[in-house]
Amino acid sequence: MVRRLRPVELDFIATAPVRPVFTANLRASPQDVYRALAEDVPGWAGWFDAVREAEPTRGGAGRTVRLRIGIRFEETILATDAFTRYAYRADTTNAAGLTALAEEWLITAEPGGGCRVRWTFALDGGRAARLAMRAVAPGLRVSFRGAMRALDRRLSAS
Repeated sequence: MVRRLRPVELDFIATAPVRPVFTANLRASPQDVYRALAEDVPGWAGWFDAVREAEPTRGGAGRTVRLRIGIRFEETILATDAFTRYAYRADTTNAAGLTALAEEWLITAEPGGGCRVRWTFALDGGRAARLAMRAVAPGLRVSFRGAMRALDRRLSAS
């Protein structure tokens, strides 16, 4: 069953009740990483194992994302700050218990080359959803790290 979530804005990323944050260093340039995140939305399925399919919608103002575990999101892009930030919120989902969800990817250049990527996964929901997210955060960290390694390899090969 698809449910509409509370429409949140960028400030929610800093104030959400549950906010796991993950970081990774990549050899790739901030420009290449940003393009992979914000401009090559279908490419996510090639480097983020959890993503089965990702497609831009509404002329690039939104996305549809399907995860391998069967969860689906319709999203609205909140920020596309060239080469530094990509953020979006989920408008609808079939995931149980969520009431609001937004994600932010921050990219900073590292001295000597490469970049640091910080992914914040901000959510609100019922008590069960909050507890579940805290319980799965370690697995989400592993998934993120694997995705960043795969993205770095992909960008280094091109």
